[in-house]
Amino acid sequence: MATQQEYSSTSDEKLVRAAQKGDMAAFEELVARHRDRIFARAFSMMRSEEEAVDLSQEAWVKGWQRLKQFQGESSFVTWMTRIVINLCLDQLRKQKRQRAESIELLEEESGGVERQMPIVTVNPTEGLERQELRLRIDKALAQLSYEHRTVLVLHEFEELEYKEIARRMQCSIGTVMSRLFYARRKMANLMASYKREEMS
Repeated sequence: MATQQEYSSTSDEKLVRAAQKGDMAAFEELVARHRDRIFARAFSMMRSEEEAVDLSQEAWVKGWQRLKQFQGESSFVTWMTRIVINLCLDQLRKQKRQRAESIELLEEESGGVERQMPIVTVNPTEGLERQELRLRIDKALAQLSYEHRTVLVLHEFEELEYKEIARRMQCSIGTVMSRLFYARRKMANLMASYKREEMS
């Protein structure tokens, strides 16, 4: 069994093969290499650091449990990214159901939901001095609905085809295309307005 030191120069493919034979140290090296990217993907979908940490950790646990199923048709990191995206989609669907139920409840109790809604303020100066573009993108993504944000992340960042996105989101290809069109237009408008804000 190789030492952690030797693993740092080993390819992902070799590490995966070692991990598939039960070598936990090889898997730990894979986690160390790719955990930031897997967390970033979870965060881009969930918009919550706490949930992104939980779901990316759950993805690594699932990755270890299902490692024998990994055939190497894609890269290991692509395979892991798919696992975390599916976990995020499940969680978002669950939250959406809960939100719909709680809004129905509020309407019954109060005869109107508007008074109960918290006022959400976005701080436009937050962290602009570093990674300005990245932050503008994140901020704009946060303004999109769950459907529009998810379709954009899956298509633009994960480069999935319409058919695959439709399957995962349980909607038609036409719906995916119209959501993507709307999401891109909204993103472009938001990005332009943030830029104007910063320059004024």
